[in-house]
Amino acid sequence: MTTTPTPMAPDAFLVDKNLDTACATLAAEIGRTDSKSSLLLAFTGAVLAGLGSAADENLPVITKVFGAAAVLALGTSALLLLLVVRPRLRGDDCASFPYWARLDEAEIRAGMTGDQRAARIRVLSVLALAKFRLLRSAVDLTLAALALLVPALAGLGL
Repeated sequence: MTTTPTPMAPDAFLVDKNLDTACATLAAEIGRTDSKSSLLLAFTGAVLAGLGSAADENLPVITKVFGAAAVLALGTSALLLLLVVRPRLRGDDCASFPYWARLDEAEIRAGMTGDQRAARIRVLSVLALAKFRLLRSAVDLTLAALALLVPALAGLGL
């Protein structure tokens, strides 16, 4: 007697496809935040280095005040960008590699018997949201620093 496999219900197929898509999308979004943060960190570092080299000069008070505020904003931005790219290694969930690293082979196999994609989507979503919030704040601070440099440069008569 032969048995024919039961076809997957259309809704189950759609859910399966959507879970795969969500996992891939979230992984890509996290990669994008890390790439953007790295570029902004390089930009921030270059601007801070430039401002640091100009700090030794005899500057007008207005330039020093606005320049110092810009340096503070850029320094805070750099700190936030470093937090974006800092690895999260908590491993207190069942859907990430830090968790799996604590298991032996038998425990890993046992944990792979169920569909973990929904849990992975939750973990990746929390991570992506935290990274995007930090990135957004860093960009806002960088823009504020650039705005503070306008009156600083005006104080130089440029």
